[in-house]
Parts: sequence; structure tokens; C-alpha cells
Amino acid sequence: MVRGLVNKLVSRSLNVAGKWQQQQLRRLNIHEYQGAELMSKYGINVPKGVAAGSVEEVRKAIQDVFPKENELVVKSQILAGGRGLGTFKSGLKGGVHIIKTDQVEEIAGKMLGQILVTKQTGPQGKVVSKVYLCEKMSLVNEMYFAITLDRTSAGPDFHHDLFTSITEGTTLLRPAMIIVACSKGGTSIEDLAEKFPDMIIKVPIDVFQGITDEDAAKVVDGLALKGADRNASIEQVKKLYKLFCECDCTLLEINPLAETSDNQLIAADAKLNFDDNAAFRQKHIFALRDPTQEDPREVAAAKADLNYIGLDGEIGCMVNGAGLAMATMDIIKLHGGTPANFLDVGGNASENQVVEAFKILTADDKVKAILVNIFGGIMKCDVIASGIVNAAKEVSLKVPVIVRLEGTNVDQGKRILKDSGMKLITADDLDDAAEKAVKALSGVC
Repeated sequence: MVRGLVNKLVSRSLNVAGKWQQQQLRRLNIHEYQGAELMSKYGINVPKGVAAGSVEEVRKAIQDVFPKENELVVKSQILAGGRGLGTFKSGLKGGVHIIKTDQVEEIAGKMLGQILVTKQTGPQGKVVSKVYLCEKMSLVNEMYFAITLDRTSAGPDFHHDLFTSITEGTTLLRPAMIIVACSKGGTSIEDLAEKFPDMIIKVPIDVFQGITDEDAAKVVDGLALKGADRNASIEQVKKLYKLFCECDCTLLEINPLAETSDNQLIAADAKLNFDDNAAFRQKHIFALRDPTQEDPREVAAAKADLNYIGLDGEIGCMVNGAGLAMATMDIIKLHGGTPANFLDVGGNASENQVVEAFKILTADDKVKAILVNIFGGIMKCDVIASGIVNAAKEVSLKVPVIVRLEGTNVDQGKRILKDSGMKLITADDLDDAAEKAVKALSGVC
């Protein structure tokens, strides 16, 4: 619906021990300059711009791309919002500057290699490896535009033939995407949605039928354009939808979508996210991933084919199965603890993967205890036990480890743990394991 409300459609939070903790989604996020390049390939109007990773590249870009420009926009490139109001740890205020061309090298030099802190980065901030130099445009009208998945009608996650076969003769909502737009943009869209809800328009799009001229016209008319050609703007909306579908986006958000003084509709600033499940067919897009902007623990987990999401608690969790992992986190909270992560080793984890999982958990300074909760089905308890013992030896565990095993080869697994001679705390069931993990934080267990 709006930037914050759209985020609610594509993200969720975990309320852990009274503290809201953001769960990072499994989707690709790319830099602004990369999104602009992609949109340009689809015929979408974007400002002329070029990315630079050094002062030398900045100087060359000015000479080659902007030789006649008196002013330029210099934008720090990090995967977080709020750049304009951010502050560099070096003291420089603002991650976006509109300045005279002869000042660009100096400002870019103060941004590159420095850490920018915004309301979305947390106090640790993110390093700026590139800046995006853009032409300064005369914007006469700023609006908001977004396409996302419509969760109320299940999103575009059904196979068409399967959906048709199982719903024949019944009346069900068809899966859809939704276009959200507002005639005001470039500012806090959340506030506008609260104060002027009638200004927000929502146009659902049937994924089987695709966007129609009528759908696109509803969006354009809702934007209340002041000078841009209506038919040309309709085509721009259709091109944005085409990009969203063909590139497997989960979110395409433009704020502002703007009209220029020469009556052009232009995507002045955009955010694009892509479904990680589509990586196999979007190799050119996923090659744009910038791991330096991601949580290094999540990068390491992805390389080891583990599902890991960092949180803010003190009890590290290693579990097999997403449902069991969520239940484990809930039980930890019930006993007064806070989970430090979500880590699902899956059903076919090898001993080496278990070792890697322990390395990731122990790399987090906040982790004061580790709870291993394994229900052996495909995943065998003896494999997990061997991995735990080897990991404990390799990483020199300095925090208590509580282990609850149940299922396939559980007796062999418990014997491996017992014969290891290591001080591992065993638990009979999940409730017992969580209680012991919480007590271990204070040295009671």
C-alpha cells in the first residue's frame, strides 16, 4: 500500500521476549544503479547515471558522461533506505548530495570506503563501495508506485494448469499481483496513507490474464498526472509490470515516480527485490548480488547450503526443519530466553554442514548458549551427533551446548555424545532442552 505497508506484505517480524526483531527475507536486493540499468533495458525512463567505485572513475564519468552538466546528484550505494538523512561515521552528513560538478570528486571521495549509518542499517552501518552519479532533473510532480505480491489472493505462486484443475467448478480468488500508487510521493508515504487514505489506489492484476490497458489506465488516472502524456504513461506502467514478471520480482517500488519539466514520466529512485527461488533462471540478475552488504553469517550459511537468519538474542539454535525451528524459538521465549538466530540444517545435512553451522553460531559474540534440537527422520541422529562432537573440537566451544535428539538412530547418537567425553548437556524433550538452555545463560545448568 505504501512503503511501510508494502514492506509488511513482503516481510514479517518475530516478537521475541517482548522485543520485535526483524526477520531478513530470502530474496535478492540490488543497488539503485543496478535497478536503473535493468529498468532502462525494459524501456522504462530513468535518469542518466553512472556508478563509480573510485575517485578516478568519478573523474572519468564526469568527463565522458556529464561534460556539460553544472550540477550532479551524488548518491552513496548501500542496500538500505534513509541514505539522504544518514550520517557517515567519518562525520559527513547525508548519503545523497546535489552539488556543483566541480565538487563531485571531493564529496565522492569522502563517501567511498566509508561507513554510512541510516535508520535502516543499525548503528553498525554499511560500507559505501560505489557512488551513483546522476543528472540533476527538474521534477514538477512526485508520486509513488509499487508492484508486489497480493498475499490476500495467494500471490502468483500457483501453476496455471494445476490451479485450473483443482478449482474447476468452484469460485475462488485467483492469484494476483497488486499495483499500489499514490499521487503524492518522495516523502513519507506511510504518513500520507494515514492522513489521506483516499489518495492511495490499489489495482489488483490477474497473473493469468496479465496487465490490461484498463488496469494500467486506472493506475495512471489515480496518479493524477499534471503534464505527462497519458498513453505514454500507460505504456510505462505496462513495461514496469513486464519487468516485474519476467525478472521474478517480489517487489518493485518507485519513490518518487516523477514528472519532469519536459512532461516525461521517470522512475527517479527505485527499489527492486527478486525471489531467491528463481536464481536458477535469473543468473544474470543474481550475479549482481553484493555479499559485502549482507550479514556475513548469512553469506557463509548460504555457501554451506544452510538456512540461517540472524536475530538479536543469546541462545543459538540449530534445528532440522523450519517448523521445528520456529517451535524451538517459541519454547525458548516461553522460558524467558531469546533466540539468537533461525538455523535450519535441513533433512539431508552432512557432518561437514553441521560443523559449518557451529562455526556460524559461535562466530556471533552475542551467543551465550547453543541449543541443538534434532528430530531424526531423513536426518539421522548419529550424523548430527558426530558433527556436534567434531565441531566442538574444531571451534573450541566456550559456551554450553544443550542437545535434544529424537528419531532415527537416536540411541547411536546419544552414545556418540556420551563417549566423546565432552561436557554436553543432554535433554529429554524440547521443553526440557529450552529450560536448560535458559538456565545455562546464568550458569545454573
